Amino acid sequence: MDAHLILWPVFAQILLTLLMYLVLAARKAKAIRDKAVDRQQVALDNRLWPEDTVKVSNNIANQFEAPVLFYALCLAFLGLNAVSAVALFLASLFVLSRYFHAWVHTHSNHVPTRLRLFLVGYLILLVMLGVLGWELAIR
Repeated sequence: MDAHLILWPVFAQILLTLLMYLVLAARKAKAIRDKAVDRQQVALDNRLWPEDTVKVSNNIANQFEAPVLFYALCLAFLGLNAVSAVALFLASLFVLSRYFHAWVHTHSNHVPTRLRLFLVGYLILLVMLGVLGWELAIR
């Protein structure tokens, strides 16, 4: 299998992060346009933005937590030339779970659903780590 294929899920995860920044910009612009916030106050305290904006801001922070481990794992698979169909499938599944997590987080923010989606992603990362460990062990 071509090792570079693992970069497609990485690309998709980076795209999700960048899309969240666009959503954040749009929601902030709307809040300012609707005069829902005082520009001076929100410049000093992000908690003063409307709830829908805070949800996106919080989600962006999440994109620099578990996904950082995902990036490291994908780069390790790539660097070791250990990309397999299993690794590629798991990487794609992780990113899919992150898209669903972002959707729930920035819309309904239903915490039990968010938690389940987080746990799915977390378990996928654990399995990816196990697969990578196996690849290292058999070399």
